[in-house]
Amino acid sequence: MFQQISPAAVIDGTLYVLLAFSIVTWTLVIFKSWQFWKNSIWNRSFNSAFWNTTSLSAAEALPESTFRGPQARIARQGLAWLAEKRRSAGKQLKFRGTPAELLEQSLLVQMQKEEHLMESGLTMLASISSTAPFVGLFGTVLGIMHAMHQITASGSTSLDVVAGPIGDALIATAVGIAVAVPAVLAYNFFVRRAKLHRVGLENFVVSFMHAALSSDIQDKE
Repeated sequence: MFQQISPAAVIDGTLYVLLAFSIVTWTLVIFKSWQFWKNSIWNRSFNSAFWNTTSLSAAEALPESTFRGPQARIARQGLAWLAEKRRSAGKQLKFRGTPAELLEQSLLVQMQKEEHLMESGLTMLASISSTAPFVGLFGTVLGIMHAMHQITASGSTSLDVVAGPIGDALIATAVGIAVAVPAVLAYNFFVRRAKLHRVGLENFVVSFMHAALSSDIQDKE
């Protein structure tokens, strides 16, 4: 079976797969770098505008262009929940319960959506980093098997006969490792960045809760 398969086709097929892995890896690296950079700028800009307002009502009146980024979307969700609660006067079933817990749940749901967006693509990077070396090794093993069959068929064990096919087969393993290393480094880097962003979102949720509860207490007084 293996004798009927061209060694060049096996190695070339493996290299094309690794090339596709490399393209996906660098596409994700560029996209995720842009995504984290963009979100960091938007979060800083929104924080500056949001926390410099005098009340949540004033924050709600901020220009639409201000509400960009993960923290802005969480704030919008919280402001929308508070506005809907005021309109319904707490009569709807979804507003039955402790307001603080219900508001926190609404904010956490939005935060989980933002975390999902931040972590999108990381599973692909992890998969490529773990499978690329094995894809390369697969091509190398098949290439060496073909080389062994050629050596057996030729009946010669000279260096010229042995070194060429085996050397070509080992290229696949080298390329597989070369593809896996950037994917591993990128995955670890973006996981770290996602954790830092998650901490920032958690801190914002807590701060928003304090502001909302303080406003509610003042309104009652």
